[in-house]
Amino acid sequence: MKTLKKLVFLRFSSLGDVAISIPLIRCFLSKYPDISITFVTKDFFSPLLYEFKNLEILELDYNGRHKGFKGLFNLYMEIKELDPIGIVDLHSSLRTNILRMFFLFSSIRFKKIHKGRIEKKSLTRKKNKVLVPLTPVIHRYGDVLRKIGFPVDLSDHEFPSKFNTPKKFNDSFFNSKLKWIGIAPFAKHIGKIYPLDLTQKVISFLQRESQVFLLGSDGDEQNKLQVWEKAYPNVYSLAGKYSFSDQIKIISNLDVMVSMDSANGHIAANYNIPVITIWGVTHPFAGFSPWNQNSERNILSDRDRYPLIPTSVYGNVCPEGYENCMRTITPEKIIEVVRKTIGQTSS
Repeated sequence: MKTLKKLVFLRFSSLGDVAISIPLIRCFLSKYPDISITFVTKDFFSPLLYEFKNLEILELDYNGRHKGFKGLFNLYMEIKELDPIGIVDLHSSLRTNILRMFFLFSSIRFKKIHKGRIEKKSLTRKKNKVLVPLTPVIHRYGDVLRKIGFPVDLSDHEFPSKFNTPKKFNDSFFNSKLKWIGIAPFAKHIGKIYPLDLTQKVISFLQRESQVFLLGSDGDEQNKLQVWEKAYPNVYSLAGKYSFSDQIKIISNLDVMVSMDSANGHIAANYNIPVITIWGVTHPFAGFSPWNQNSERNILSDRDRYPLIPTSVYGNVCPEGYENCMRTITPEKIIEVVRKTIGQTSS
C-alpha cells in the first residue's frame, strides 16, 4: 500500500473556525489524493472531520501532555515524528507561534494565516471606522495552502450527500411532512444572542407550520430549550439527547437553519443548508459569514441607531447602551426571511 505524504493542519479553537475549514479540506483532498492530513485540534471538534478518509486527528491535551511550554515542545516532537512535508497554521495564536519557533530548527515548511488584524481594528474601532468587507476567513485559510504550495479552487467544491440520521430520530420525525427548521439561539457572547423573549415569538409562529429543532449545549442552554419544547407541539430540542456527531447528521437534513453569528450556521452551510444569520454587535464584513450563502439571509441590527457596530470581530465587546441593539430586528422580519427561504427551496 502506498504511503501518503502528510500535511499537518493547526486549528486549536474555536468550533466555528474549525467548521469554516471543511469546504477547503474537501477541495484539498479531492485535488491532492496522494496527500493526507493530520488535523491538530480539540477532541470535541472531531465529528466535523469524520467524513474524510485521508484525515487523522491529533488530539490536543491541554491538561496533560500538551500543557504549558513543555507541553508545546512535546506537541512539536509528536508532529515532527509524523514526518510531514509541511505545517499549515490556520490559527496563528500564541501557542502555534511558539510551535513555529520550534520548527525554525527543522527543514519542515511552516506557513501561517494572515489574520488581517490591522484591517479588523479599522473595522471595529469607535472613531474613523472603515466599514468595508474584509477577506472571508475561508479564503485566508486558502491563502495558507497556496503559500505552502498546494492551491485549491473553492469553485471545484462538491457537497457530500446528506447523512443518515439516528434511528431514534427517524422513528419520530422522518415521515413528517413538515419542513424542518433548525434554530440555534445561543452564542458565546451576549452581544450576539437575539433576545430570548423575541426568539420565543419566532419559534411560536414557525412551529405552527413547520417542525422546529432547537440546538444548544448541555446544561443551562439545554434547560432553557426544554421550556420551549414543552410549550409547543412542533418544537423539539436536540440538546442533551444527541451527541455532537448525531446533531451534525440531523443538521445536514434540515430545510433551513436560523443561527446567531455562531458555529451552527457554519456547520449547516457545510451541508448546503440555507442559513439565516442574525447579527448583533458583530457584522458580516469581518469575514465570518457562513460560506456560500445568499447575503440577503444576513439579518443585521440597525447601524443608524447603533453606529459602533461592529464593536469587535468576535462579539466580546458590547459598549454601554448596545445590550439591546438586536431588538431593532423584529421577529416578523426573521419569520419573513425564513418563509421566503423555505419557499425558494421548495420551488
